[in-house]
Amino acid sequence: MLLFDNIAKAAKDFFVEETSPEGPSVAAPRPLPGQTAPVFSGNNATVGTQATPLLTQPEQRHLDHIRQLLSGDGKDFMAFTKMVTSLQASGLSGPILYQTAFNAFAAVTSLDLPALLKSAEQFELKLASDRNSILERHREKVGEIRIPNVPASPLVQLQLQEQQLQTGLADLARQLEEAQQRLLAVRQQLQEQQQKATSALASYELAHATASAELKAHQQAVQAYLLRSGS
Repeated sequence: MLLFDNIAKAAKDFFVEETSPEGPSVAAPRPLPGQTAPVFSGNNATVGTQATPLLTQPEQRHLDHIRQLLSGDGKDFMAFTKMVTSLQASGLSGPILYQTAFNAFAAVTSLDLPALLKSAEQFELKLASDRNSILERHREKVGEIRIPNVPASPLVQLQLQEQQLQTGLADLARQLEEAQQRLLAVRQQLQEQQQKATSALASYELAHATASAELKAHQQAVQAYLLRSGS
């Protein structure tokens, strides 16, 4: 009777969502029977050039988005997986788990196996389409593609500012190099003019000293020869 009680509980859980004071509870993805828990490394179809940080738990907003994306009418493959999870808690596993879950699910929903598998394919297509849309928005966000009539993202705007600043710095570096070359040329001219001025002063001092010495010599000669002879 315990198995039937678990089936009844699974059917009840199938229709009733678990809630909490904060709202519907959303748990991290649990592994299917026979599978290991997924590791969110962020390496699947990496877009962009930046290193992707290692993630061990997705953000709640992404869990909410996927939960909303996979919500159905209660008569679909996701509802079936909920019943599988509920029965799995009772200790069932393998073929017995899935056969029991399908029998209970079919009794409640009147859904046959082909329709159940078709529903799974529809959810798979929905996930793939949503991921393609997210990847396209991500590529636009990081500047890999441009979407017409869509303003540039803050990240792209920062990239443009970075490029402008790099261009400005390169231009300033070029101007600084030109200024340094002009400074070297001016310093060389300054040294040449200083040398000319020093040489000119030395030449003048030499001429002045020569003239002064010659004048002094003539003055002394006049004093020695002319004044004495006149007296």
